[in-house]
Amino acid sequence: MTGPLLLHIETATDICSVALSQGDRQLALFESGQERSHATLLNTFIRQAMEQADLSLKDLQGIAVSKGPGSYTGLRIGVSTAKGLAYALGVPLLASGTLENMAAGSASHDQVARLISIHGDKVLLCPLLDARRMEVYSGFYTLKNDVFRAVSADVIDEESYRSILDSYQVCFFGNGAEKCKEALHHPNAHFIDGIDPSASTMIIPVLKRYQLKQYEDVAYFEPFYLKNFIATVPKKKVL
Repeated sequence: MTGPLLLHIETATDICSVALSQGDRQLALFESGQERSHATLLNTFIRQAMEQADLSLKDLQGIAVSKGPGSYTGLRIGVSTAKGLAYALGVPLLASGTLENMAAGSASHDQVARLISIHGDKVLLCPLLDARRMEVYSGFYTLKNDVFRAVSADVIDEESYRSILDSYQVCFFGNGAEKCKEALHHPNAHFIDGIDPSASTMIIPVLKRYQLKQYEDVAYFEPFYLKNFIATVPKKKVL
C-alpha cells in the first residue's frame, strides 16, 4: 500500500465515527449513531481501528478531524482529541468541513448517481444539518466537490434556494433535509435518505489537503461553529 496513514475523526453530529486510511484506501471504520456517546466511544473506536489494521498510533502520519459546522459539544470532543493526538505523536493536524465531507461521499449513492446519469453537471449536492427550529446549516457543491455556494445558516421557507433550484437539479440530504422537505416543493428538489456524516467520506478531501501540506495549527485551531454558542440556564424548580 502507498500513501500516508491517516486517522479520521467525525463527531459533528450525533454520529461518532472513526476511520483509518492508507492513501485513498479505507483500512477500518467504526461508528455509532447513539446520542451523546462521543466521550465514551471515540477513544474506543480509535483503538479498535488501529487494532483491526494491526498498527499502532506511532505509525500514523496525520490526524484529521471534521471541523463543522455541527454540534458544539461533539465538535469540541472531536477537535480536542485530534489536537491531543497530533501534538503527542508529532504529526500534522488536518481538517475538512463536515458538509464538504458529506458531499464528497454522496455521488456514489444510487439515487444521486441516477440523477447524475440523466442531468450530468446540472446536478448540485446540498448537505443539510439540523440547526434547530426551521434553521439548517447548508452548503452547495458541484460534482467535483467544488464549492458552488458557501456554507451558511439558513432559515427555511417555501422560497428557500429558489434561484438555484430554477437552474439546477439539487440533491438534499442529511439530518436537516426533513424540515426542508416539508417546505420545499420545487420539481428540481430531490431528497435523498441514508447519507449522513461519516469518517469514511473524509478520506479523499483530507488526502488532498495532506498532499498540499494544508496543515492546521495544533495550538490555535478551532472548530467551525458558524453560529455563536448561546448557553441556556435551566429554570429553577419550585417546590
